[in-house]
Amino acid sequence: MSWHDTVIAIVAGDAREQEIARCAVQAGAAVRAYGFPWPEEGIEGVYHARDAADALTGADIALFPIPGISAEGALFAPKAPGKIVPTRDMLAGMRTPGHIILGWADANLKAHCEALGITLHEYEWDVDLMLLRGPAIVEGVLKVIIENTQITIHKSNICLVGQGTIGSLLTSTLVALGAKVHVAARNPVQRAAAYAAGAESFTLEQLSQILPEMDIVIGTVPKPLIGAEQLALLPKHALLVDVAAPPGTIDREAAAARGLKAIWARGMGARAPITVGRSQWSGIRRRIEGILEQRQ
Repeated sequence: MSWHDTVIAIVAGDAREQEIARCAVQAGAAVRAYGFPWPEEGIEGVYHARDAADALTGADIALFPIPGISAEGALFAPKAPGKIVPTRDMLAGMRTPGHIILGWADANLKAHCEALGITLHEYEWDVDLMLLRGPAIVEGVLKVIIENTQITIHKSNICLVGQGTIGSLLTSTLVALGAKVHVAARNPVQRAAAYAAGAESFTLEQLSQILPEMDIVIGTVPKPLIGAEQLALLPKHALLVDVAAPPGTIDREAAAARGLKAIWARGMGARAPITVGRSQWSGIRRRIEGILEQRQ
C-alpha cells in the first residue's frame, strides 16, 4: 500500500492541523478534515467534511490532536461548533484495519477501538516530538505569564513542578531570563540537571517549604500534585500555570476557591502553528510509513 492509496482523516485540533493537512496532501494521501479552524481559501486537495463521521468515512488512518481528550471525552477542538466526542458509530465508518494516531486516548476511545479492530498509536510523551514543539510551548508559557502578572519574570520566584522534557526547557529559559527558579521533581537525576542549569532543586516532599515564597507555580506533570493543602501555602498574588496533560498537576477548582488565578495552558504549541504543525507531521509521517510498510 502506498501514500496514493491512503485516505487520512484529520479530526479536531487547531491551526496546527491546517499545516498537517497540507503536509499529508504533499505526501500523496487523500485527506478529509473536520473540526479545526478552516481558512477562507480552503486547503488545496483537502475535502472539508460536514462532520467528524463524514471525515472518518473510508479513512485508513485518522489523526486526532496531541492535547488529548477532556474529562467528558471530547477531542481538543477549541474552534469547532460543538464538542467532538468519538463514538463507536462515528469510528465505524473507517476502513479495516484502521489506525488512529493521536496524543493520547482515554478509556472510552480505547474500548471503541478494541471493539472495531482499530489500532491506536499514542505519542503525547514521545521525546523527539516533544523537543521539536518544545520551543513553541515555552514561548506560549512565557506569553501566559506576562499577560497574567504584574511583575517581571526577571527576579521573580518561580516553582517548576516536574523536570521532564518541557520542564527542563522551561527551567533553562527562565533561568536565562533572570528568574529565581525552584524545581521540585521526584527523580534525583532530574533534580541534579536542574541544579546544573542554575535552578534550586527540591524533592516533591519539600514543596511546602518553598511555596510560601513563590510568585508563579508551573505544573508539568500529568498527575495531581498541587492540591488544596499546598495551595493554602501560596501568597494571594501567586499565578498558577498548568501545562501538563490531563488531569494536570494543579487542582484548578481548589485554586479558584482560594481566589488564586490558575490557567490550564494546554495547546501552547498552537502559538506557532506552521512550525509546530510541520514538526508534528515529521513524527506522524514516520508512524504512517511504518503502518504502510506492514501492509505491503
